[in-house]
Amino acid sequence: MNGKVVEQTRMRAAIARRMLESKQHVPHFYVQTEVTVDGVRHRLAALNEATGAPRVTMTVALVLACAAALRAHPRLNSVWTSEGLLEADDVNVGVAIALDDGLVAPALLQADRLDVRAAAAGLRELTERANSQRLRPAELTGATFTLSNLGMFDVTAFTAIVSPPQVAILATGRTVERWSGKGNIHTLTATLSADHRAVDGVDAARFLQTFKHTLKDTATLLEEAR
Repeated sequence: MNGKVVEQTRMRAAIARRMLESKQHVPHFYVQTEVTVDGVRHRLAALNEATGAPRVTMTVALVLACAAALRAHPRLNSVWTSEGLLEADDVNVGVAIALDDGLVAPALLQADRLDVRAAAAGLRELTERANSQRLRPAELTGATFTLSNLGMFDVTAFTAIVSPPQVAILATGRTVERWSGKGNIHTLTATLSADHRAVDGVDAARFLQTFKHTLKDTATLLEEAR
């Protein structure tokens, strides 16, 4: 076949090894749900009318909802070890960030302890340092769960590959407007990929139920520190 051989960068080679290992050795299963996000959209718009503060994006809201759900369902906030499942004390949500030559998912550390402004500032700083290759070791290795949001790229839904030794990853797409019978609503699709060695279908379903409920409780989810 004619063409040009593109040499793999070190990052792409590392990603290839990890993803191959995951698909070969981690028994994946997938659970999907649809989440109404009108309340979140309205709250984000109100927050972003304020000046002099970090912009609060949908990704920030999704990270905080993941963190709350992980605190309620510690089995998913775990890593798989040779000795069995290790439930982590801290909730460190990895956030997938696309770079020019690959993908990283550094952790927003102790995400469940952050208010909305701190989470927005932390995620912005994490993204900036990821792009300048200045991530700290704890951020690169400390994630206990990962969120991969492709909504900003007009993706409706997708499934993601679990990043070992984590046991789950949540993939989210863009918001979609649709008719509900009472008017137009905005929804997004969330797909949880999980390691069946550590997590069962009911665990995944309960996590997604809490995730959905948390996203609807915008007053608590997107509360600012006083």
